[in-house]
Amino acid sequence: MTNRDYANRKPARKGKNSARKKSSKGNAPKRFPILLLLITLTGLGGFGYLLWTLSSSDEPTPAPVVVEQPEKKPVKKDPNALPPVPKEEWTYLEELENKKVEVDIPDTSDQPKRPYQMQCGSFRKESQANELKAIIAFQGLEAQVRKVKGSSGIWYKVVLGPYDKKRDAERQRHVLQNGGTNGCQIWFWES
Repeated sequence: MTNRDYANRKPARKGKNSARKKSSKGNAPKRFPILLLLITLTGLGGFGYLLWTLSSSDEPTPAPVVVEQPEKKPVKKDPNALPPVPKEEWTYLEELENKKVEVDIPDTSDQPKRPYQMQCGSFRKESQANELKAIIAFQGLEAQVRKVKGSSGIWYKVVLGPYDKKRDAERQRHVLQNGGTNGCQIWFWES
């Protein structure tokens, strides 16, 4: 098979008519564009006339108004002189040293202490719940699978906890989110 260069190939002639058209166009002398020259000269003449009319306007130019300002007498200052020392009377330093602050801490003993739990999933099949429990175990946390009978049947919940403070549950939820387990909810502990 031969390699053919189609990019540099001359186009093939098709019939006798195309040859005549090319030869008639190639032999004709090019004309000078008179119409284009006339349009250009008219445009330049109009632009020159516009500039001439703007520069030779009959309106007198107003004289500039001169306002005399009083002379300012230069004041010689010593470049090495310092400004006068301001008088500062700060009393808040003494007040803060002698002040006693009273803070009211609410009594939390009357509020019921309920631990928190974190639920990361609820499944119909126990195998799916155990799969999520394994994923959580790979992140270094311990989860439990609870079998719960609800109004719509049996559910298997994946739960972490109990936590004394909600902040501890939030910390572990962030660990799970960094590992790719999202959707965990924090609630009060239910037995």
